[in-house]
Amino acid sequence: MVVLAVGTALVARAQANHQAVEEAQRTTWVVAHAVAEPLLVPGIANGDADALAALDTAVRRFVLSESLVRVKIWDADGRILYSDAAALIGQRFALDPDELAALDQGEGVADVSALGRPENALEAGFGELLEVYLGLRTTTGQPVLFEAYYRYDAVVQQGWATWFRFAPLAVGALLVLQLVQLPLAFALARRLQRGERRRRQLLDLAVRASDAERRRIASDLHDGVVQDITGITYELDAVRIGAPSGHPDERDAILAGATRHLRGCVRSLRTMLLEIYPPNLAAEGLGPALADLAATSSRDDLTVQSHLDDAGEPPPHVAALLYRAAQEAIRNAVQHSCASRVDLVVVQHDDGIWELVVDDDGRGIEAGTLEQQREGGHLGLHALGELVTDAGGSLALHSAPHAGTRVEIRVPSR
Repeated sequence: MVVLAVGTALVARAQANHQAVEEAQRTTWVVAHAVAEPLLVPGIANGDADALAALDTAVRRFVLSESLVRVKIWDADGRILYSDAAALIGQRFALDPDELAALDQGEGVADVSALGRPENALEAGFGELLEVYLGLRTTTGQPVLFEAYYRYDAVVQQGWATWFRFAPLAVGALLVLQLVQLPLAFALARRLQRGERRRRQLLDLAVRASDAERRRIASDLHDGVVQDITGITYELDAVRIGAPSGHPDERDAILAGATRHLRGCVRSLRTMLLEIYPPNLAAEGLGPALADLAATSSRDDLTVQSHLDDAGEPPPHVAALLYRAAQEAIRNAVQHSCASRVDLVVVQHDDGIWELVVDDDGRGIEAGTLEQQREGGHLGLHALGELVTDAGGSLALHSAPHAGTRVEIRVPSR
């Protein structure tokens, strides 16, 4: 904005100077045609004293001023026919091409005076000057050149006066525009700062949730599959050590038990793989993935049922989020609610909202328990709520002691 304002001011200043020069040319045209030209009688060219005196009187009365300080009238041969400086009358100097063109065509030409030239020796005391040339005709039709000298500082002052009339409007408009934009800029900056803080919070939450998930997987492996496999190795070692003397039926029973336990380990590992990444979610859709999740989560003391509305399949990002929510809800029902039944229902509403409802018949959650669990490092539902919020949805939890728990998750299609 500063660069634009300075550029605008410089352009306005240059334009003001240009207008000041044009104003000097217009003034020269008026005084030359109105005052000097009617008095350019034949006697001027012959040096007639009366004709020169009449012209000099008119020039001094109507032309010369504080800013216009010198007047010269030349013929086509470069001879000065008249000047308010009488010492110049009759002297000859070479005319340059611009001066000759102005004399022939009757047009005005303006330029900064070259005070070092011989014909300008008497003007050196005025300082920098602006010369304006204009072609005229005498009363007998002879072409002559009218030359007016203006103080250049007067032209500059007139340029500044013009600049001060117009530049503040342009610069002021830019300033007003900037003042209007400042609240918007501050609001945008605050929004960016809030977004950055939220991004950092989400990143920290994601890291903590990832750590908690890895700890959970490690704990499940250690307390489940690893312990079962360790027990199987002990049983197989007992068969190996006692093989020469052991009873065949006893060895067969041990091997059958080890086989059964290994199948359970395989099932547990497969369940973990499905929890980490369900391979059929992208290929077959949310319905089959939830059915597999319900099947692998069910056991002797827990029944998990799933139902997907007939409206169709949700978009992939919605399906992934609902599947993740179902996993977390079932995990909470198993670990915290001691539920014996969990029902998963997915429906699509008329407004395009997909809703997942997870009901369990467990012992419920007391007020403040979720906050205590989050502070203790259990970030599942909290992290899930952040993900749902980022997707433009909502998560609601309804529970009471000994009354079960209902988790409602609503996610828009877009």
